[in-house]
Amino acid sequence: MDRWQGIASTTSGKSLKLCIIKEEMNNQKSYKLAVLPGDGIGPEVMASALGVLDAVGDHYNLNFELQTELVGGASLDQCGDPITDEVLDICKGSDAVLLGAVGGSKWDNFSQEKKPEKGLLRLRESLGLFSNLRPATIYAPLADASSLKRDVIIGSDVMVVRELTGGIYFGEPRGHDDQGGFNTLRYKKYEVERIAKVAFELARKRNGHVTSVDKANVLDSSQFWRNVVHEVHQDYKDVPLSDMYVDNAAMQLVRDPKQFDVIVTQNMFGDILSDITAMITGSLGMLPSASVGENHAMYEPVHGTAPEIAGQNKANPIAMIGSVAMMLEITMNLPRAARQLNAAIESVLETGYRTMDIETSDSIIVSTSEMRDHIIQAFEKRVGQVVSETSYELVKEKG
Repeated sequence: MDRWQGIASTTSGKSLKLCIIKEEMNNQKSYKLAVLPGDGIGPEVMASALGVLDAVGDHYNLNFELQTELVGGASLDQCGDPITDEVLDICKGSDAVLLGAVGGSKWDNFSQEKKPEKGLLRLRESLGLFSNLRPATIYAPLADASSLKRDVIIGSDVMVVRELTGGIYFGEPRGHDDQGGFNTLRYKKYEVERIAKVAFELARKRNGHVTSVDKANVLDSSQFWRNVVHEVHQDYKDVPLSDMYVDNAAMQLVRDPKQFDVIVTQNMFGDILSDITAMITGSLGMLPSASVGENHAMYEPVHGTAPEIAGQNKANPIAMIGSVAMMLEITMNLPRAARQLNAAIESVLETGYRTMDIETSDSIIVSTSEMRDHIIQAFEKRVGQVVSETSYELVKEKG
């Protein structure tokens, strides 16, 4: 990096661009991360993501203090609880949480309070992670891996903003016995207001349109949701807003996904719709996500634990690596690094490398660790090109 000093000090105009790159890469920063690998393929995709994160840290002079803990079924097996209070405290004291995946058929017969997924719900609630951001962007090389027609999905770029700590997953009262079961779907005004604001702010940075999804024709809670979203919209009149019933939204996502920019919806609807967006990308293994609150953030892939391939080095790590890219942008404020990492993923896919879940007839099948290594190499090459091209431009300008 020192070789840039003389160039930067004797040029103008483009020297600002160089200084920005130097600032991003040279300022030593340290981050404390709670690492929760989870169950099934979780530890494998997490290992790949941490390998990529290490490469990013080397190039951007970042120091990561990692603390690995148990969650989900792994925590149940060793601690008798899907997440312990000690782990929750560690997560609260971290700059961000990286989560692999939780659950599996092994724990299907456990009580609701002892299921692996309960640990995830407690984690979201304890950290106040009220907004879940799930992007579904098409990588052109993977268009044929989708079950939808190529001309339907090319150009799609959907962001599902899911309310994460309210609604039917947390509402009380709840319960079941041999004769019946019940859950409560409830939202308070502040819960809808804050998630709506997240959606409108995101839309301003994207393509400028919000679709609010509800079931206001039959659910009182949805009519309340719609009313509050429209109240918040008064502060964002520059962002077009449309309403859509959830059943129609599910159909429209697979009919014409390009019509959507930001979708904002309640917890359960968002859970379903964000998985439907996997039909756009071709695989759940491609979908990253960020869960963000006022003071904490957690990053995780959308896919499940896939126990049938766990431990076989076959899992697709791209969603977990993409989640790291979201962390770089949101928590660490390094949008350049995030863009470089996402571009590295796309360049690897363009080369033809695929894990088994996204294989095509002419693809080169690679393992989890091999996909990681290819992405690291592509990232390092891209970082090197940016440095070389910028230095060349400045030298040319000086000459």
